[in-house]
Amino acid sequence: MGDALELMGLTKRFGEKVAVDGVSLHVPAGSFYGLVGQNGAGKTTTLSMAVGLLRPDDGHAKIFGQDVWSSPEQAKALVGVLPDGLAMPERLTGREVLTYLGLLRGLPKATVEQRARELLAVLELDEAEKTLVIEYSTGMRKKIGLATALLHAPRLLVLDEPFEAVDPVSAATIKTILRGFVAGGGSIVLSSHVMALVEQLCDHVAVIDDGRVAAAGTLDEVRGGRTLEDTFVELVGTPGDGVEELSWLTS
Repeated sequence: MGDALELMGLTKRFGEKVAVDGVSLHVPAGSFYGLVGQNGAGKTTTLSMAVGLLRPDDGHAKIFGQDVWSSPEQAKALVGVLPDGLAMPERLTGREVLTYLGLLRGLPKATVEQRARELLAVLELDEAEKTLVIEYSTGMRKKIGLATALLHAPRLLVLDEPFEAVDPVSAATIKTILRGFVAGGGSIVLSSHVMALVEQLCDHVAVIDDGRVAAAGTLDEVRGGRTLEDTFVELVGTPGDGVEELSWLTS
């Protein structure tokens, strides 16, 4: 089936800081792929370049063989994105946001209305029908962001910390939706620093450390018979390295 997402030597510098240093990854079609790393490891920058939100200094990204930068319309039609710090029209209700973005993508009005109704219901946002997005909680913003990513029926979802600030009941709903998306032939790339979540959902994983790929493969290959957290800590550093006790907290 080929690759849903192919990253080849992606590099990004901010001044003297190399945020992403030659990242290459192959995300098989039909996989649930986890991208894990510490805060500041380069996950968000990598995903932003992968979907066309940030231009790389070097390297290429392809979505189902379509180059993100030379064929942006074709590539972006295939992907739904939930970026970190998602910005959207805040003086609209959730339904109005979905309607606006659906029509902007060229979807028929009837299709937009039907999908918006179903998405709001399944994500338990229908009760906030008349609430402006500016009044949404952080968790509600994540859910309406996921709805916008799913609206045009993409083949690939790229989700940056989709469960952050989401309550356990809503998280269970989102997990069911994402598993169903993969079971139906879709592909997902999900970034997180919560190892237990990645182990629960993903069948492939890549560890990003200091802007580079420290390990990548199937979940079992990467963790090597241990927990993903143990493998991750071994790859990126031992807990407590260089940390001294705070004398004023000891009796």
